[in-house]
Amino acid sequence: MKRKAGPNYNWYGWIFISTAFLLYLIFTIYPAGASLMLAFQGMDGGKYVFTGLNNFKRMLGDTIFLQSLKNTFFYLIIQVPVMLVMALSIATLLNSKVLKWKGFFRTSIFLPCVTSLVAYSILFKMMFSMDGIVNQILIHFGILDAPYQYLQNSGWARAVIIIAMLWRWTGYNVIFYLSALQNIPKETFEAAKVDGANAFYVFFKVTIPQLKPIILLTTIMSTNGTLQLFDETMNITQGGPANSTMTVSHYIYNQSFVYAPNFGYASAISYVVVFIMIILAIIQFGVAGKDN
Repeated sequence: MKRKAGPNYNWYGWIFISTAFLLYLIFTIYPAGASLMLAFQGMDGGKYVFTGLNNFKRMLGDTIFLQSLKNTFFYLIIQVPVMLVMALSIATLLNSKVLKWKGFFRTSIFLPCVTSLVAYSILFKMMFSMDGIVNQILIHFGILDAPYQYLQNSGWARAVIIIAMLWRWTGYNVIFYLSALQNIPKETFEAAKVDGANAFYVFFKVTIPQLKPIILLTTIMSTNGTLQLFDETMNITQGGPANSTMTVSHYIYNQSFVYAPNFGYASAISYVVVFIMIILAIIQFGVAGKDN
Protein backbone atom coordinates (compact mmCIF):
# COMPACT_ATOMS: atom_id res chain seq x y z
CA MET A 1 0.00 0.00 0.00
CA LYS A 2 1.43 3.34 -1.08
CA ARG A 3 1.72 6.22 1.36
CA LYS A 4 -0.35 9.27 0.70
CA ALA A 5 1.48 12.22 -0.79
CA GLY A 6 2.13 15.20 1.46
CA PRO A 7 4.50 16.48 4.08
CA ASN A 8 6.09 13.90 6.33
CA TYR A 9 5.67 15.35 9.83
CA ASN A 10 7.56 13.81 12.70
CA TRP A 11 4.85 13.92 15.36
CA TYR A 12 7.11 12.33 17.95
CA GLY A 13 9.36 15.37 17.82
CA TRP A 14 6.42 17.71 18.37
CA ILE A 15 5.28 15.59 21.31
CA PHE A 16 8.71 15.76 22.94
CA ILE A 17 8.96 19.55 22.69
CA SER A 18 5.33 20.21 23.52
CA THR A 19 5.88 20.19 27.30
CA ALA A 20 8.82 22.60 27.13
CA PHE A 21 6.94 24.84 24.69
CA LEU A 22 3.86 24.86 26.93
CA LEU A 23 5.94 25.81 29.94
CA TYR A 24 7.61 28.55 27.87
CA LEU A 25 4.20 29.95 26.94
CA ILE A 26 2.94 29.82 30.54
CA PHE A 27 6.02 31.15 32.34
CA THR A 28 7.56 33.47 29.72
CA ILE A 29 5.22 34.62 26.96
CA TYR A 30 2.10 35.02 29.10
CA PRO A 31 3.83 36.94 31.95
CA ALA A 32 5.55 39.22 29.44
CA GLY A 33 2.26 40.01 27.73
CA ALA A 34 0.39 40.43 31.02
CA SER A 35 3.03 42.76 32.43
CA LEU A 36 2.92 44.86 29.25
CA MET A 37 -0.83 45.28 29.65
CA LEU A 38 -0.33 46.02 33.35
CA ALA A 39 2.07 48.86 32.50
CA PHE A 40 -0.89 50.83 31.16
CA GLN A 41 -3.09 50.20 34.18
CA GLY A 42 -3.47 51.65 37.66
CA MET A 43 -5.45 50.97 40.82
CA ASP A 44 -8.92 52.48 41.13
CA GLY A 45 -11.24 51.28 43.88
CA GLY A 46 -9.18 48.16 44.47
CA LYS A 47 -9.21 47.16 40.80
CA TYR A 48 -6.78 47.70 37.95
CA VAL A 49 -8.18 49.99 35.27
CA PHE A 50 -6.70 51.32 32.03
CA THR A 51 -4.90 54.62 32.68
CA GLY A 52 -3.04 55.07 29.39
CA LEU A 53 0.43 56.61 29.70
CA ASN A 54 -0.05 57.85 33.26
CA ASN A 55 2.52 55.43 34.67
CA PHE A 56 5.13 56.58 32.16
CA LYS A 57 4.33 60.26 32.78
CA ARG A 58 4.73 59.70 36.50
CA MET A 59 8.36 58.64 36.02
CA LEU A 60 9.32 62.09 34.75
CA GLY A 61 8.49 63.58 38.15
CA ASP A 62 9.58 60.65 40.30
CA THR A 63 12.81 61.79 41.94
CA ILE A 64 13.58 58.35 43.38
CA PHE A 65 13.19 56.71 39.97
CA LEU A 66 15.41 59.34 38.34
CA GLN A 67 18.00 58.86 41.09
CA SER A 68 17.93 55.07 40.68
CA LEU A 69 18.29 55.47 36.89
CA LYS A 70 21.25 57.79 37.43
CA ASN A 71 22.84 55.30 39.85
CA THR A 72 22.34 52.44 37.39
CA PHE A 73 24.05 54.34 34.58
CA PHE A 74 26.86 55.28 36.96
CA TYR A 75 27.54 51.58 37.59
CA LEU A 76 27.22 50.89 33.87
CA ILE A 77 29.68 53.58 32.78
CA ILE A 78 32.28 52.80 35.46
CA GLN A 79 32.04 49.08 36.10
CA VAL A 80 31.47 47.57 32.64
CA PRO A 81 34.52 49.10 30.86
CA VAL A 82 36.81 48.40 33.80
CA MET A 83 35.57 44.82 34.08
CA LEU A 84 35.97 44.07 30.37
CA VAL A 85 39.48 45.56 30.25
CA MET A 86 40.45 43.52 33.31
CA ALA A 87 38.89 40.37 31.83
CA LEU A 88 40.72 40.79 28.52
CA SER A 89 44.03 41.49 30.27
CA ILE A 90 43.70 38.46 32.55
CA ALA A 91 42.64 36.23 29.65
CA THR A 92 45.71 37.34 27.69
CA LEU A 93 47.97 36.46 30.61
CA LEU A 94 46.28 33.08 31.11
CA ASN A 95 46.75 32.35 27.41
CA SER A 96 50.49 32.97 27.59
CA LYS A 97 52.73 30.05 26.68
CA VAL A 98 55.21 30.84 29.45
CA LEU A 99 52.64 30.81 32.25
CA LYS A 100 52.80 27.79 34.54
CA TRP A 101 49.96 26.34 36.62
CA LYS A 102 47.42 27.57 34.09
CA GLY A 103 44.71 25.22 35.35
CA PHE A 104 45.06 26.54 38.90
CA PHE A 105 44.87 30.19 37.87
CA ARG A 106 41.96 29.63 35.50
CA THR A 107 40.00 27.84 38.19
CA SER A 108 40.80 30.54 40.75
CA ILE A 109 39.66 33.30 38.41
CA PHE A 110 36.39 31.52 37.62
CA LEU A 111 35.51 30.41 41.17
CA PRO A 112 33.82 33.71 42.18
CA CYS A 113 31.33 33.21 39.32
CA VAL A 114 29.84 30.13 40.94
CA THR A 115 29.29 31.74 44.34
CA SER A 116 25.77 32.71 45.36
CA LEU A 117 24.86 36.33 44.61
CA VAL A 118 23.36 36.74 48.05
CA ALA A 119 26.27 35.05 49.82
CA TYR A 120 28.98 37.08 48.17
CA SER A 121 27.03 40.33 48.64
CA ILE A 122 26.71 39.68 52.36
CA LEU A 123 30.42 38.79 52.46
CA PHE A 124 31.37 42.18 51.01
CA LYS A 125 28.98 43.91 53.40
CA MET A 126 30.75 42.22 56.31
CA MET A 127 34.21 43.05 54.94
CA PHE A 128 33.44 46.78 54.70
CA SER A 129 31.42 47.06 57.91
CA MET A 130 32.68 48.99 60.95
CA ASP A 131 34.25 45.88 62.46
CA GLY A 132 35.08 44.29 59.10
CA ILE A 133 38.43 43.02 57.93
CA VAL A 134 39.10 46.08 55.74
CA ASN A 135 38.94 48.47 58.71
CA GLN A 136 40.96 46.07 60.85
CA ILE A 137 43.77 45.88 58.28
CA LEU A 138 43.88 49.64 57.71
CA ILE A 139 43.92 50.33 61.45
CA HIS A 140 46.63 47.68 61.98
CA PHE A 141 48.94 49.37 59.48
CA GLY A 142 48.22 52.84 60.85
CA ILE A 143 46.36 54.10 57.79
CA LEU A 144 43.22 54.74 59.84
CA ASP A 145 42.93 55.78 63.46
CA ALA A 146 39.33 54.61 63.83
CA PRO A 147 36.92 52.45 61.83
CA TYR A 148 35.38 54.17 58.83
CA GLN A 149 31.72 53.81 57.86
CA TYR A 150 32.14 52.94 54.17
CA LEU A 151 28.52 51.92 53.62
CA GLN A 152 27.21 55.16 55.15
CA ASN A 153 29.08 57.30 52.63
CA SER A 154 27.43 57.47 49.20
CA GLY A 155 30.71 57.57 47.28
CA TRP A 156 32.33 54.71 49.17
CA ALA A 157 29.10 52.68 49.13
CA ARG A 158 29.04 52.86 45.33
CA ALA A 159 32.73 51.96 45.23
CA VAL A 160 32.12 48.87 47.39
CA ILE A 161 29.34 47.72 45.06
CA ILE A 162 31.57 48.20 42.01
CA ILE A 163 34.44 46.31 43.67
CA ALA A 164 32.08 43.48 44.55
CA MET A 165 30.78 43.28 40.97
CA LEU A 166 34.31 43.26 39.57
CA TRP A 167 35.24 40.39 41.88
CA ARG A 168 32.12 38.41 40.98
CA TRP A 169 31.81 38.92 37.22
CA THR A 170 35.30 39.50 35.80
CA GLY A 171 36.11 35.79 35.71
CA TYR A 172 32.89 35.10 33.82
CA ASN A 173 34.06 37.30 30.94
CA VAL A 174 37.59 35.91 31.18
CA ILE A 175 36.25 32.53 30.05
CA PHE A 176 34.75 34.06 26.92
CA TYR A 177 37.92 35.93 26.03
CA LEU A 178 40.17 32.98 26.80
CA SER A 179 38.10 30.72 24.56
CA ALA A 180 38.21 33.29 21.77
CA LEU A 181 41.98 33.78 22.12
CA GLN A 182 42.59 30.05 21.82
CA ASN A 183 40.63 29.98 18.57
CA ILE A 184 42.61 32.74 16.85
CA PRO A 185 44.75 31.20 14.07
CA LYS A 186 48.40 31.12 15.16
CA GLU A 187 49.44 31.96 11.61
CA THR A 188 48.28 35.55 12.08
CA PHE A 189 50.66 36.05 15.01
CA GLU A 190 53.51 34.37 13.17
CA ALA A 191 52.95 36.58 10.14
CA ALA A 192 52.96 39.68 12.33
CA LYS A 193 56.23 38.64 13.97
CA VAL A 194 57.81 37.99 10.56
CA ASP A 195 56.85 41.55 9.60
CA GLY A 196 58.66 42.81 12.69
CA ALA A 197 55.62 43.77 14.76
CA ASN A 198 56.17 44.20 18.50
CA ALA A 199 53.89 42.79 21.23
CA PHE A 200 51.98 46.08 21.58
CA TYR A 201 51.21 46.24 17.86
CA VAL A 202 50.26 42.55 17.71
CA PHE A 203 47.81 42.94 20.60
CA PHE A 204 45.99 46.00 19.26
CA LYS A 205 46.25 45.37 15.52
CA VAL A 206 46.01 41.58 15.33
CA THR A 207 44.42 40.23 18.51
CA ILE A 208 41.77 42.87 19.24
CA PRO A 209 40.30 42.98 15.70
CA GLN A 210 39.79 39.20 15.76
CA LEU A 211 38.11 39.47 19.17
CA LYS A 212 35.56 42.09 18.08
CA PRO A 213 32.59 39.66 17.93
CA ILE A 214 33.24 38.31 21.42
CA ILE A 215 33.93 41.81 22.77
CA LEU A 216 30.57 42.88 21.39
CA LEU A 217 28.89 39.86 22.99
CA THR A 218 30.40 40.45 26.43
CA THR A 219 29.65 44.18 26.22
CA ILE A 220 25.97 43.56 25.50
CA MET A 221 25.67 40.87 28.19
CA SER A 222 27.45 43.03 30.78
CA THR A 223 25.34 46.04 29.88
CA ASN A 224 22.11 44.09 30.23
CA GLY A 225 23.27 42.53 33.49
CA THR A 226 24.22 45.89 35.00
CA LEU A 227 20.89 47.45 33.99
CA GLN A 228 19.22 44.63 35.96
CA LEU A 229 21.54 44.97 38.98
CA PHE A 230 19.68 44.09 42.17
CA ASP A 231 21.33 41.61 44.55
CA GLU A 232 24.36 43.74 45.34
CA THR A 233 22.49 46.93 46.23
CA MET A 234 19.80 45.01 48.07
CA ASN A 235 22.15 43.03 50.29
CA ILE A 236 25.09 45.40 50.70
CA THR A 237 23.48 48.83 51.17
CA GLN A 238 19.70 48.29 50.91
CA GLY A 239 19.80 51.16 48.42
CA GLY A 240 21.20 53.65 50.92
CA PRO A 241 22.41 55.96 52.11
CA ALA A 242 19.49 58.17 50.99
CA ASN A 243 18.87 56.08 47.84
CA SER A 244 22.35 56.94 46.55
CA THR A 245 23.07 53.33 45.57
CA MET A 246 19.59 52.15 44.60
CA THR A 247 19.26 50.73 41.10
CA VAL A 248 16.21 50.64 38.83
CA SER A 249 15.65 46.92 39.51
CA HIS A 250 15.84 47.60 43.24
CA TYR A 251 13.27 50.38 42.85
CA ILE A 252 10.98 48.05 40.88
CA TYR A 253 11.20 45.57 43.76
CA ASN A 254 10.33 48.29 46.26
CA GLN A 255 7.35 49.40 44.19
CA SER A 256 6.09 45.82 44.08
CA PHE A 257 6.80 44.46 47.55
CA VAL A 258 8.10 47.15 49.94
CA TYR A 259 5.97 50.22 49.37
CA ALA A 260 2.21 50.06 48.87
CA PRO A 261 2.07 47.56 45.97
CA ASN A 262 1.82 49.27 42.60
CA PHE A 263 2.41 46.55 40.02
CA GLY A 264 1.26 48.76 37.15
CA TYR A 265 3.92 51.37 37.85
CA ALA A 266 6.53 48.67 38.48
CA SER A 267 5.70 47.05 35.11
CA ALA A 268 5.99 50.40 33.35
CA ILE A 269 9.46 50.93 34.84
CA SER A 270 10.43 47.39 33.78
CA TYR A 271 9.56 48.11 30.16
CA VAL A 272 11.52 51.34 30.27
CA VAL A 273 14.53 49.23 31.24
CA VAL A 274 13.80 46.86 28.33
CA PHE A 275 13.60 49.83 25.96
CA ILE A 276 16.94 51.17 27.25
CA MET A 277 18.52 47.73 26.71
CA ILE A 278 17.29 47.63 23.12
CA ILE A 279 18.58 51.14 22.39
CA LEU A 280 22.01 50.42 23.90
CA ALA A 281 22.26 47.11 22.00
CA ILE A 282 21.49 48.89 18.72
CA ILE A 283 24.14 51.51 19.48
CA GLN A 284 26.69 48.84 20.36
CA PHE A 285 26.00 46.92 17.16
CA GLY A 286 26.33 50.16 15.22
CA VAL A 287 29.69 50.97 16.83
CA ALA A 288 30.98 47.43 16.25
CA GLY A 289 30.08 47.51 12.55
CA LYS A 290 28.01 45.35 10.25
CA ASP A 291 30.55 42.53 10.11
CA ASN A 292 29.88 41.69 13.78
